Amino acid sequence: MRQTGGSHGGGTAVYAAMGANLGIAVTKFGAALFTGSSSMLAEGIHSMVDTANQGFLLLGIHRAKRAPTAEHPFGYGVEIYFWSFVVAILIFALGAGFSIYEGVEHLMSQEEGEITSPLIGLGVLGVSFLLEGYSWSVAFREFQSTRAGKSLWQDFRDMKDPSVFVVLFEDTAACLGILIAAAGLGLAWFTGNVQLDAAASIVIGLLLAVTAVFLAIETKGLLIGEAASPEMVEAIRSRVAARPEILGVNEIRTMHRGPADVLLTMSVDFADGVLSQDIERAVSEIEARVKERFPIVKRLYIEVQSREGHRRFADREAAETAAEASA
Repeated sequence: MRQTGGSHGGGTAVYAAMGANLGIAVTKFGAALFTGSSSMLAEGIHSMVDTANQGFLLLGIHRAKRAPTAEHPFGYGVEIYFWSFVVAILIFALGAGFSIYEGVEHLMSQEEGEITSPLIGLGVLGVSFLLEGYSWSVAFREFQSTRAGKSLWQDFRDMKDPSVFVVLFEDTAACLGILIAAAGLGLAWFTGNVQLDAAASIVIGLLLAVTAVFLAIETKGLLIGEAASPEMVEAIRSRVAARPEILGVNEIRTMHRGPADVLLTMSVDFADGVLSQDIERAVSEIEARVKERFPIVKRLYIEVQSREGHRRFADREAAETAAEASA
């Protein structure tokens, strides 16, 4: 999935989104008090949840930078993925849950309601859309800088940095939510049917639920451990296999421990008769050149095998697989 490049270093998109959402939330709550709009209140809650989410992303970015310890020898880079998963849960539980609840409650209410000062609400939504649009543009620029030249959707799914793709998806959902709230508020004002505004709140909740599920699926894959891009793996394989003292590269396995932290292991066949000191020198050169070409490879482990040793290993693995299949 997500591409191999990128870093969560500055978190520019996160800071921009956090500032925008905090200001938007305050204005939306104020407008909800003036208008009595359910969709406006839902949007206010949405913006508050988004503000908290950016706080969790910043916490993840900060904690991911901690140095390795004896208990966590590979570092804490994966924490950014954990806090991104928390963000997805909050969007679903708080953002989507409250919006749907608010809309259903107003639809089932027997009390007559009305939309007051609708122009204030629509004005606030217009300003909110501009601020969300600015936040979205910052996240999109960071996304563009990491693209691998594939389709827009594939490059988005290939990202390894949640500080960009979470904010980008959140802001997209926020802009759509504002348009839905504006439509609900405007129709309720024009027709005098406040249930249309309540229905808009439910639609916003469903939009947030879909957003949360998608982000949960994406971050779950990162938490479990995703491989680096096939392009990077094949480039390393071809470079290593081209060395004269190496007969072949048996396998390369990679795993992202963070947006810019890859753990790489490989099994290499050396030609018979290569001296041990030459093998040591070759291994050191391979490690240095791989890390120079791909700086995100923070740890590299090379297993040295002979062709005969690899054949025995492959035969043993095949026999074990056959035994498990027949059991």
